[in-house]
Amino acid sequence: MAGTTVAAQTRQREYLEMAELHGSVSEPVLDTMNFLNEVTHRHPDAISFAPGRPYDGFFDTEQVFTHIRRYLDHLAKRGSSPADIRTALYQYGPTAGQIRQIIADSLRVDEDTDVPPESIVVTVGAQEAMLLVLRALFAGPEDVLLVSSPCYVGITGAARLLDVAVRPVEEREDGFHAADLEAAVLAERARGRRPRAFYVVPDHSNPSGNTMGPKAREELLELAERHDFLVLEDSPYRQVSPGTPLPTLKSRDRARRVVHLGSYSKTVFPGARVGFVVADQKVRDAMGGERPLADELAKIKSMVTVNTSSLSQAAVAGALLGARGRLSELNAEAAAYYGEAMRETLRRLDARLPAARREALGVRWNEPSGGFFLTMRVPFRVDNTVLTASAQDFGVIWTPMTHFYPGTGGHHGIRLSISYLTPAEIDEGTARLARFIEAYSAPHNASGASHNAPHNASHSTSGSQ
Repeated sequence: MAGTTVAAQTRQREYLEMAELHGSVSEPVLDTMNFLNEVTHRHPDAISFAPGRPYDGFFDTEQVFTHIRRYLDHLAKRGSSPADIRTALYQYGPTAGQIRQIIADSLRVDEDTDVPPESIVVTVGAQEAMLLVLRALFAGPEDVLLVSSPCYVGITGAARLLDVAVRPVEEREDGFHAADLEAAVLAERARGRRPRAFYVVPDHSNPSGNTMGPKAREELLELAERHDFLVLEDSPYRQVSPGTPLPTLKSRDRARRVVHLGSYSKTVFPGARVGFVVADQKVRDAMGGERPLADELAKIKSMVTVNTSSLSQAAVAGALLGARGRLSELNAEAAAYYGEAMRETLRRLDARLPAARREALGVRWNEPSGGFFLTMRVPFRVDNTVLTASAQDFGVIWTPMTHFYPGTGGHHGIRLSISYLTPAEIDEGTARLARFIEAYSAPHNASGASHNAPHNASHSTSGSQ
């Protein structure tokens, strides 16, 4: 009898119960990218407006070796011995990063941001920077993260992994309003919680495509100082957009209220997986000593990734050195390409769905001046089921905006990414998209029932991010 009981218990433990795992693994937000990749894989002939990744045409395989060689030559010119250079390339490097000075120089010449290298931590993409910052700043259940909503899923996903409470601040169609954020801050305090930080993408936001204006930026900085919270600024699209960008929040940060999250995925290449965080806020210990917040982030990083790949740092550093630190110059051609892709997408949408027609249907979209994304509102509800039908029956893929709302919302919105498509794909893709919208906007189909309309698929786009 006892043997039978033990055997039964052993059989019962041949698998893990989902209920025994951390609740984050059941969060729909963590499945977003996997689902989009799955849809793309199942429908390879569909044109995809989903992936928010750089255009492959700007990458030259040999250029990676040029970048690395330039960085190694830079070390030699600074007096490093061959043994030192070998160690810098092959060994574990400093946890906080070995190219901090080069990043600091770039921020100074390109972003008018003068911070000491000691305030920078080089991370495995901006995603690790988010994780480190959230872990350091959010100490208890009363701490709450405010996010502009709709919001990039990376920050809300990281918050869920760390059990950080999130309070969305709805972004209006014309963008961020300081009054909405202040109301959220006061409401959280009334609940006995402490608004610790506000996350925002001020330039060509992912997913909305909106850009925060100069007045709103100043109001945000003033609000952060007055109500004693930090601003987590994430702005990966500003240097891959045409024209002169508005000043970063960090460049106007006189009270050290802004923690700047940086990424080289869009501006150099995503395969390097190199980002950084500028955290020059002063941390005072029990003995009265002071050090930058970056030091505390480096402690956490030492238990997460140990250090960022030395080889990847070398490639990014070489690219920065080749452009004299000016990412704006390094990305001039790419920015022009993406700007034209955005304009062409808007032109094609306007041609396929002229103003009178989209007014009759109840369709509208914004018109970003740069970045990778624009958003469209449609009269029918969209979800993963409708997306699957769009890919299967109309040969076009997009991202449901519901994925980007921490609470509820976005049921009538879709995000379109223009960065990964050729002009020919934009032309054909917008035609397919218009046919899908026309079919699903018909009065008899307001519920978004499945259609079996044929499509002529001639282009494919793989991968979604």
